Amino acid sequence: MHGTLGPSAVQIDPAILYFGTPVVLIGTTNEDGSYNLAPMSSAWWVGWRCMLGLARNSKTTENMIRTGECVLNLPSADLVAAVDRLARTTGSDPVPPGKRHRGYRHEKDKFGLSGLRAQLGETVSAPRAAECPVQMEAKVAHVHEMAQDDAVWRGNLAAIELRITRVHAHPEIMMEGAPNRIDPDKWRPLILSFQEFYGLTPQRLQRSELGQIPEAMYRPPGWQPAP
Repeated sequence: MHGTLGPSAVQIDPAILYFGTPVVLIGTTNEDGSYNLAPMSSAWWVGWRCMLGLARNSKTTENMIRTGECVLNLPSADLVAAVDRLARTTGSDPVPPGKRHRGYRHEKDKFGLSGLRAQLGETVSAPRAAECPVQMEAKVAHVHEMAQDDAVWRGNLAAIELRITRVHAHPEIMMEGAPNRIDPDKWRPLILSFQEFYGLTPQRLQRSELGQIPEAMYRPPGWQPAP
């Protein structure tokens, strides 16, 4: 092995493993036709497929499974204040016990609270957030129940596979002379790393409301890491 070895790694037991992924504002439709908008960051893409990791009892998960569709809105770093206004809010009424424990409150008008403008999707009935530079309409392809081998987490987590049906992007992030390519030099996604907001800069953007929740509160009672 070349180079100087760094310090030896030590075993740790973090409550969460959110090492830094782009924030997604998921737009869904409630039973009464109103819109829900929820921030999350457990998402990854392969081709035109996306996997989302969500709490099984969230309003967003409920809406996605019931309607079979959603919109994945990707906010840029300059929308951090709008995203943070949605923190610790839920479309569920009553508020689920786990979220109530972490200080969440019910909020019916998520778009109004965030200050973002809802636009109807073209291939789905779920809402797009007009200010987000990237908006991906999607259909639910498969719902995988996670942690079935864990007595504490069983029934509480779902991995949802989505099939992207249409992608919208603001012209200012597009690559010059390439109408279907986003320019990474122009695209500045909002990143969440261990509950704190970052952009593609070394500095934290601002205080995060979610960052005020102690990480230990994300560990369910009785849970132990697998041996």
